[in-house]
Amino acid sequence: MSDNENKDEEENAWADALGEQAKASDAASFDELTEEGTPGSDVNLDVVLDITVNLSMEIGRTKISIRNLLQLNQGSVVELERLAGEPMDVLVNNTLIARGEVVVVNEKFGIRLTDIISPAERVKKLK
Repeated sequence: MSDNENKDEEENAWADALGEQAKASDAASFDELTEEGTPGSDVNLDVVLDITVNLSMEIGRTKISIRNLLQLNQGSVVELERLAGEPMDVLVNNTLIARGEVVVVNEKFGIRLTDIISPAERVKKLK
């Protein structure tokens, strides 16, 4: 199989997985906002659609001394504060926006979003 055929097959597998997810989950509906921030009239978001953001998935965190950090080598285990089976955090520009679970499609990792953080919850965390 050529590289292009492998790439097409991989993209089709991801598209199929995303399609299944869309069918299986209750899709959240978002009301369009007016300039005043209320649902109703159309807002043109085209100006922000091409802005690049940093998307990261976080399994967990820990604090470690430099002494212990320098002793790490291949095969070392670093304990995280999160329990096994807990959802991963999805961060955009270091702001928590969702949680999800790891999925594997064609030997590549992905994340299925299971919980979207509401804007109200994000504001509470800022305080």
